[in-house]
Amino acid sequence: MTDTDIAIVGAGPVGLALGLALHRAGIACEVLDARPRGSVREDKRVLALSHGSQQTLARLAVWPEVATTSATPIASIHISQQGGLGRTLLTAEEESLSALGYVVDASALGGALEDACNIAGVPIHYDVRVDAIEAGERHACLRLAGGAGADGADGADGAKKFTASLVACAEGGVTEERDIVRHDYAQQALIATVQTRQAHEHRAWERFTPDGPLALLPYGSTEGGDYALVWTVAERDVAALLALSDSAFLAKLQATFGNRHEFVAVSKRNTFPLGLRYRLQPTGPRTAWLGNAAQTLHPVAGQGFNLALRDVAVLLQTLRASGNSDFGADATLARYARARRVDRVATIRFTDALIRLFAGKNPLLKHARGAGLIALDLLPTARSFLARRMIFGARAY
Repeated sequence: MTDTDIAIVGAGPVGLALGLALHRAGIACEVLDARPRGSVREDKRVLALSHGSQQTLARLAVWPEVATTSATPIASIHISQQGGLGRTLLTAEEESLSALGYVVDASALGGALEDACNIAGVPIHYDVRVDAIEAGERHACLRLAGGAGADGADGADGAKKFTASLVACAEGGVTEERDIVRHDYAQQALIATVQTRQAHEHRAWERFTPDGPLALLPYGSTEGGDYALVWTVAERDVAALLALSDSAFLAKLQATFGNRHEFVAVSKRNTFPLGLRYRLQPTGPRTAWLGNAAQTLHPVAGQGFNLALRDVAVLLQTLRASGNSDFGADATLARYARARRVDRVATIRFTDALIRLFAGKNPLLKHARGAGLIALDLLPTARSFLARRMIFGARAY
């Protein structure tokens, strides 16, 4: 006997989405989070959700709340490179969709998922840190630190213990030393909200520069000119950019982006380092890793959270099809790993290749990129392939 079928480590949007999905499928689960109650509602990030992710959230019945409080549709995506020819435009209309995706506040999404879990009765334990996971033949044992809601049994050493058939780690980064691939891009993402004189008209912009991509995501009402800015900059330039006055920063941004928009205001600026880290296998003995716990990607093309929600969907499908009450069995986890291989590896390589392809000032490579963007703009089938790939992952076709 175990305390639950699935122990989910992490009550962020990924862990809460998994908990809600499992509960509605009739699979017993409990969520453990090291942070205090309400932390998910303080997340300052802005997320770019694909149409595929919106469908997943709609199936979980949380999308209506998110849509009314936070979501801004993306009707088109303009892709170009600084200082070079070529551009392409992806549109929802061409894909016969109402939107290619949506820009949402992570706090609103997390809050909607937490509310839905509470209404459904999914147990969530806060202020509980998992110190270790010990996989056994019949179950996994989690050693817990902290007390609020940690109802596991006391071990011989006095530590709280919690048992489950399977542990799904859905929070935190990739930190282990073995079987991990790492690459430091020597870049940081500068994030802020900026305002332009022109309305955004639900268009997102991805402009590649020699130091990395600059993304503008439409944010707020159609009449407004607010954008969520994600600007990839070289580490050597971060301190100088943060030290600039607002007017000087906007001038620098204007020079980098070009004249398609006039920038008039900027919010407080924050930065975080960028790197690629991923596990060679998303499973281990009685353990599955999802989202950032399995792979941390560069934010280019906004693929990270969308890949995480596909992790959730496929794990649910695998567990429902297992026909076995032992959800942590080796055969079940092997099927999940196989089912995720193509999409996961392709998305990791796709984001990494974009950064490597569009970086640098080599004139020959710049011309080749420009030719590629022109060809993409002239070939509807290629554009559709790229759009579907970004919306639904590598198994779009």
